[in-house]
Amino acid sequence: MKRFSLAAAATTLAATPALAHHPLGGLPMETFAHGAMSGVGHPVLGFDHLFFVAAMGIAALFTQARFTAPLAYVAAMVLGCVAAYAGLALPAVEVVIVLSLLTVGGVILSGRALTLGPALALFAGFGLFHGAAFAGALAGQEGGVGGAVLAGYLLFLGLTQYALAIGAQFAARGLLGATAAGSVNARLAGAAVAGVGVFLALEMLEGPIVAAIAG
Repeated sequence: MKRFSLAAAATTLAATPALAHHPLGGLPMETFAHGAMSGVGHPVLGFDHLFFVAAMGIAALFTQARFTAPLAYVAAMVLGCVAAYAGLALPAVEVVIVLSLLTVGGVILSGRALTLGPALALFAGFGLFHGAAFAGALAGQEGGVGGAVLAGYLLFLGLTQYALAIGAQFAARGLLGATAAGSVNARLAGAAVAGVGVFLALEMLEGPIVAAIAG
């Protein structure tokens, strides 16, 4: 019950406006260290990304390659970030990010382990869109940045999310006792992530619904 309460509290936390927070408070970034700080802060303070990465790590836990499968996400995320920062925009980024929470949370909730091929495709596909969102946050908060800043940002963005994914695996096994995809506590974690996705989807739909009613 205590573990379920913690999951519920985490879900509530995701409803805060912290999605766009930034470790430098929006100040200009000028050095590699500034980029590194931003790369660490964005996935931690952006709870939509944080919940997805944790879920992705847990889903990877039950594949044949628990430590390497998350790298498909990291590589695609960096690629998506670079492409979007260079001006190659992906469509409906925020919608796909919500879909990523619903999908991976739903997979864990189902109690079925992913085989390696579908897991890699799923992680990489969603990684492109999460990367595009990180690029948007970078441009929106600081505008144009130099090569050293961008290098620090991308390096620590990847390292931080990989560490979060692996940390989620150890937490799922060590703290929740989730040794199999069908474990109750693993499925509860999936339910929490899917719940965050449902909340964000409803929040996204709220504006158009209200506008339609008012019109």
